[in-house]
Amino acid sequence: MSALITEDEIVHELHLVWLEDISRLDYVRQSLDRLPTRRGKPAYHRDGRMVGYAQLGPGAKPSRSSGTFRRRVFWLLPHDRDTDPDGLYATGAPAEAVDVRTLAPGNKGCKTERSEGGPMSSARREPLP
Repeated sequence: MSALITEDEIVHELHLVWLEDISRLDYVRQSLDRLPTRRGKPAYHRDGRMVGYAQLGPGAKPSRSSGTFRRRVFWLLPHDRDTDPDGLYATGAPAEAVDVRTLAPGNKGCKTERSEGGPMSSARREPLP
């Protein structure tokens, strides 16, 4: 989850690949998944949909025990604000959610007023407590 992702874990990211137009999203959920490759679109096994993923550079080393790479995957569930604006997350956001505009390769992103259901803001902010 975003609170558990550290900059050290994502230091080898080269690119974030978006599978849809993220300009209309207030937030995305993110997780570190164990994947068999550094690059390419990963398989998706959650409810909802994958909206993006990270690609790693050649400096990323696989796990000694599993041979997999830890890569970020960005996703949304059917009850998230983009598809259910008056639902559970009309205000607030899930714990693993961050403002999509604060994400970059090697940057874990943060919550903002906008991601929490407040006014639109282009300012990058520190994570909320």
